[in-house]
Amino acid sequence: MDTQFLKTFVAVVDRGSMAAAARLLNITPAAVAQQIRTLEREIGVPLIARVGRTVSVTEEGSRILQRSRDLLRDVADLRSLANDNAISGELRLGACPTALAGMLPDILARMVEKFPEINVFIKPGYSADLYRAVEGGELDAAIVLHAPYTLPKTCNWQLLREEPLVVLAPESMAGRDPHELLATQPLIRYDRNHWGGRQAEEYLQRVGITPHERFELNALNAIAVMVDRGLGVSLVPDWAKPWPEGLKLARLPLPEESVPRQIGIVWSRSTIRIRLVTVFLEESRAAMKTVNA
Repeated sequence: MDTQFLKTFVAVVDRGSMAAAARLLNITPAAVAQQIRTLEREIGVPLIARVGRTVSVTEEGSRILQRSRDLLRDVADLRSLANDNAISGELRLGACPTALAGMLPDILARMVEKFPEINVFIKPGYSADLYRAVEGGELDAAIVLHAPYTLPKTCNWQLLREEPLVVLAPESMAGRDPHELLATQPLIRYDRNHWGGRQAEEYLQRVGITPHERFELNALNAIAVMVDRGLGVSLVPDWAKPWPEGLKLARLPLPEESVPRQIGIVWSRSTIRIRLVTVFLEESRAAMKTVNA
């Protein structure tokens, strides 16, 4: 069985159409369809149900989907193991939303320039889910918020960036007292169900401010746009750029000490791709020195 055909099968399922998979794999839609038909003949069951231009995975296909992903990753690992003197293979990373757009592209740019033989699979997600994926061996490492609990001995953590809490307000309110704004203006709350939002809530409780809540969400860029539109103020970590363009905002430091949001890398000590993880850690540190300078 040609593992490339398995790769094509997974791409069709993930992208939802033959044409989208073809663009991803840089082959023709006809070649994609031919590879799927060949794979179906070899396995003996239909894997893809075709409905017009769209496709869906069959029940039989869904049974082998995760095993196919695992097999493709194992095949990618063979290159890393065989080329013991070369930095190559597939690195499986996770990234929380703000890191995905803000920090990770700069890190990957450095890695690609120095180590072009490294392939990177990236899984977006919230920090709590990504920790579980690293602990369970699904991911080698992830850029996440610092966990509010002790990590298992199988994992390590490295701090990359600290982000202090700030009051985000329209530019016209730049000269006003941050506490007064939090107490009197509608609050666009950073979601308390997530770790970063809990730090903001703990600060409000500690200084005795009961805000007038208007919205609550876990999307910092959307919060920034809402503040710009005059919908309220917010208490958020001073997250890494890029921010949405064209916004007129004031970022006001807090008068009382607060716990900053910490973003870093968690990784599995037991991964066979530890050399790739080490490279990722080194390039992350170097990239953050430039950003934080």
